[in-house]
Amino acid sequence: MSTPSKEQLTAKRCSACEGNVPKLSVGQIQDHLQALDGWQITHDGLRIRKDWQMKNFVAAMEFFNRVAQLAEEEGHHPDLHLEGYRHAWIEIWTHSIGGLSENDFILAAKIDGLPVQLSKKS
Repeated sequence: MSTPSKEQLTAKRCSACEGNVPKLSVGQIQDHLQALDGWQITHDGLRIRKDWQMKNFVAAMEFFNRVAQLAEEEGHHPDLHLEGYRHAWIEIWTHSIGGLSENDFILAAKIDGLPVQLSKKS
């Protein structure tokens, strides 16, 4: 499998997964991460995560609403976290396989394309 670009990932759609796809290997995960900005591997290679310091609470909620709409369109749902009213982070993994699939990187690339109002202190 070759390293996908961000454009290649965003051009794809998440495909339905009922546990019938294998988890990506460590090498495949590293290759896919190269297309993303700021996403990190967590939970011993089973999830990816990105953090943002939002401008304020309303900006964080607006961003999460955009993410929620995108997740519904893609049929792939991340975990959304908000702490201290503007520290947001998202974790993505394919729940049905207990690890990472290409869907996770497709969604992450599309999330990176959403408008976001960041704190000037970030």
